[in-house]
Amino acid sequence: MQPLPSVDALTRRIRTEFANLLEAEFPRFSTAEMTSRRQRIADLCAAHELDAVIVAQAMRGGTTTYWLTGWPVTQEAVTLVVPGRPQRLFIQHYNHVPLARRLAVETEVEWGEASGLGRALAALDTMLPGRPRIGLIGSLGLGQHDRLRAAASRLVDLNAAYGKLRLIKTAEELHWFRLGAALTDLGIAGLAEGARPGLSERDLGLLVEAPYQPFGAINSIHYFLTTPMAAPAVPVPMQFPSTRRLQKGDVLVTEISAQFWDHAGQVLRTFTLGEEPNALYRELHAVSEAAFDAIVRLVKPGVRAGDLVAASAVIEAAGHTIIDDLIHGYGGGYLAPVLGTASRPAAGWDPDFKLDAGMMIVVQPNVITRDNRAGVQNGHLLLVTETGAEPMQHFPAGLHVLPV
Repeated sequence: MQPLPSVDALTRRIRTEFANLLEAEFPRFSTAEMTSRRQRIADLCAAHELDAVIVAQAMRGGTTTYWLTGWPVTQEAVTLVVPGRPQRLFIQHYNHVPLARRLAVETEVEWGEASGLGRALAALDTMLPGRPRIGLIGSLGLGQHDRLRAAASRLVDLNAAYGKLRLIKTAEELHWFRLGAALTDLGIAGLAEGARPGLSERDLGLLVEAPYQPFGAINSIHYFLTTPMAAPAVPVPMQFPSTRRLQKGDVLVTEISAQFWDHAGQVLRTFTLGEEPNALYRELHAVSEAAFDAIVRLVKPGVRAGDLVAASAVIEAAGHTIIDDLIHGYGGGYLAPVLGTASRPAAGWDPDFKLDAGMMIVVQPNVITRDNRAGVQNGHLLLVTETGAEPMQHFPAGLHVLPV
């Protein structure tokens, strides 16, 4: 099995390969890239016969505001887009305005005062008196939604259309996502180096985050499953860590994403602590690897989602099932295709959805026992290319034994 990379070695590689982003005071996309994004929103306006688009996001939620302006959402951000007019951004809080003005690209930034939406609608009324046709990306509370609907002659939900815009990544975006993936590998390397009996699941988060925080990255997710191999009780990594302490003979399953300015990777791996995996975990992981390999062999432009799901049949053939999604799109949201298996199908999935070059997907078979007591996870972020699947993550696959 391939040896695990050290934190020091990965750190050196990241500093060299991504110096252009890491050494910038604040990293930015090129003017050409940002202009192209605004044009794509203008094209949405034209396609839906709209006069304006409002992007409404809050509490660090959503990806559109940063993608369109360069400002990551903090408390509240309402962006007003009227094709042919300067882009305007109304934010909370007042003390966030100075930095937002430094970061936002070709965007007029103003304080949102009592209501960012209210200020955006007032500005829109000045530009286009009456009741214009408005598209909405993001979400609003009931009162704000009623206020927006009253201001519009027609209101169109553009969230699905925006999701489709984000499916295909540009070359410039991919460079940022490669950095997010490298930082994610750094996080899981920190976990593998530091995990030992006596640490709690809460301590594991520090092992993951400490190596990448000096690069300005933040935690997107780090989910952990820890349970004794001899008496398992947890089948899937949990979204919140417990106070349980690691013991020799445990299995440690993790899902990790480190994020650099909204650009994250994703890696999923299974480890055992101080002991070779027992028969149950060897079998579960072998099935997960077989499902992963069968799916990845198919990945290329034009392949149907239904064919990817069919390739996972090895899981049910072995008498197992899954909890977590089998596959999902990635980069700019939790994107299509979101797929399950025959025994645990995804909600509302489209079997005829086709992959295309430039999409990113995560393949992550979370093979579990039917009694929901034991499970493993294996997989990572992939780029769909003209010739197949390109791994974005490089932390070695396999069922690794960590020394204690």
